[in-house]
Amino acid sequence: MNTLAIGPYTIEHPVMLAPMAGVTDRPFRQMCRQLGASFVVSEMLSCDLSLLKTAKTQFRMNHDGEPGPIAVQIAGAEPEALAEAARFNEENGAQIIDINMGCPQKKVAKKKCGSALMAYPDLVAEICQAAVNAVDVPVTLKTRLGVDSDNQNIIQIAQIAEQAGIQALFIHGRTKAQKFQGSADFKLIKQAKAAISIPVIANGDINTPEKAQTVLEETGCDGIMIGRAAQGNPWIFKQIHHYLNTGTHCAKPTDQEIVEVMYQHVKNLHDFYGEFTGCRMARKHIKWFLKGMQLAPGTRQIMKIDQAAEQLQFIQHHFMQKVA
Repeated sequence: MNTLAIGPYTIEHPVMLAPMAGVTDRPFRQMCRQLGASFVVSEMLSCDLSLLKTAKTQFRMNHDGEPGPIAVQIAGAEPEALAEAARFNEENGAQIIDINMGCPQKKVAKKKCGSALMAYPDLVAEICQAAVNAVDVPVTLKTRLGVDSDNQNIIQIAQIAEQAGIQALFIHGRTKAQKFQGSADFKLIKQAKAAISIPVIANGDINTPEKAQTVLEETGCDGIMIGRAAQGNPWIFKQIHHYLNTGTHCAKPTDQEIVEVMYQHVKNLHDFYGEFTGCRMARKHIKWFLKGMQLAPGTRQIMKIDQAAEQLQFIQHHFMQKVA
């Protein structure tokens, strides 16, 4: 497989973490990098700079202690506002700027942001050009196939992006209308890859090493992005990378390993967000980690705990000892 590079940054291997709002915060990105992801992208940041003072945005802009390249995703519908946001984030330490044209959520799409932008190719060209011209760091683009099944214009968008100076394209194999329903379609991603010369990374429904290999072979893409399949299984990056290199499966984590990583991640969430918010944020991660485990009666009570110290004590007492 060819070496994958985004601008001056060589990406170690092709298995990356996809940005997910409400999930890929700094603790999650750090965990995935430590367990094998080659590249991660921040949660989506609005290009509305008036929101900079909000706690949510402050958390999303925090990259302290992360290994580079630091990739920050921005969203908006106005070329000048996106250019300004790109400049601001470059000054704040971003080494790669990613433009969001993939989010299908209604509150984003109704502002003509995210995947809704794909309906306006001329505006896409203006936005890409404005962002590229605004910064000295590489600019990438995350898209879907189009807005709906009758308007799958990813090939046109890919060519517009390349012409504007976008340096890598991440494509989720669904339309905006599909959201996360149905199955990802990789045929158009293959065609988009063939139509341009910049790196193309495929995303959507890649949840096993075998699926990863099939997608890479069928699309000819330079890499893959893992999203929901990393929730509760941050080992998936190492599992896929090992399989792509050897054709064999590496050992799955033991229950003990899972619980130890879960404990450390929960602790990191408390440290990052503060005890109150961190405790609440940790609940969904705990649920993901424990999925598929044989749990003793009463252990699901952990979902009702609202004290950080108690949450950690519960994990130590009910899970660590049980799987030791």
